[in-house]
Amino acid sequence: MTNQLKTAVLLAALSGLLIAISYWVIGGSGGLLIGIALAAVTNLFSWYQSDKIALAAYRAQPVSEREAPGLYRMVQRLSDRANIPMPRVYIVPSQGANAFATGRDREHAAVAVTEGILKILPEDELEGVIAHELTHIINRDTLTQAVAATVAGAISFLAQMVSYSLWFGGGSRDDSRGANPLGVLLTVMLAPLAATIIQLGISRTREFSADARSARLTGNPRALARALQRLEATAKQMPLNANPAYEPLLIINPISGQFLGNLFSSHPATQMRVAALLKLEQQLPAKVY
Repeated sequence: MTNQLKTAVLLAALSGLLIAISYWVIGGSGGLLIGIALAAVTNLFSWYQSDKIALAAYRAQPVSEREAPGLYRMVQRLSDRANIPMPRVYIVPSQGANAFATGRDREHAAVAVTEGILKILPEDELEGVIAHELTHIINRDTLTQAVAATVAGAISFLAQMVSYSLWFGGGSRDDSRGANPLGVLLTVMLAPLAATIIQLGISRTREFSADARSARLTGNPRALARALQRLEATAKQMPLNANPAYEPLLIINPISGQFLGNLFSSHPATQMRVAALLKLEQQLPAKVY
């Protein structure tokens, strides 16, 4: 419940930031109404198109049981165990090792893995990764993260448009009822940064929950812990060329981002996730299934 509340607060903050920017930049009740409308449209758009956008961003290709029998059956087995409809299965044509889930609900979900992750992970570790992604579907994290990405993208786009208008003299200094100069300046300088920080905060709150539920689903926390360590090491050598807006969907940071610090990381530190999984291992029976 704590993570759910934190996520709700962060999402509200992100939408509120979008509304506030419109109010500051456009000015008056008109700006406020435009901001509310923009927030509503972006949330509605991401609700219906989140899976298509994310899959297209990574050029993911659908696969059938005939094309990828081992992967397909693993997703099917874990979906049955979790009592959810089996999501569509995709493979991303990349040697970078990663995975993600997307979709607005359990009935419209997809799981995608890269070619690279299929090559480097043994079966038990890949099972932990797939269970992690199914957990994001169960918890509706896929929708939450897609909404966050879309709203953050709208904020950055709005700030960019304001920046262009300033460069080309589109603002009016004489309209006292129009744009707030301080609001314009803050929008250009701080809004994209604030949106990114909030979006990444939403992502980090969901990863620990997904790790824990994945461990319970497979009964093997240590396998997921090993997978995370292996994936982090691989990301340093062969990073995935990721769309920054959709990096939070991935199971692990596509590049090593330690120098940026936790504030700008889309995921908690891998060592913290591993420690939480090993602690959970002590609380679970040796084998659930």
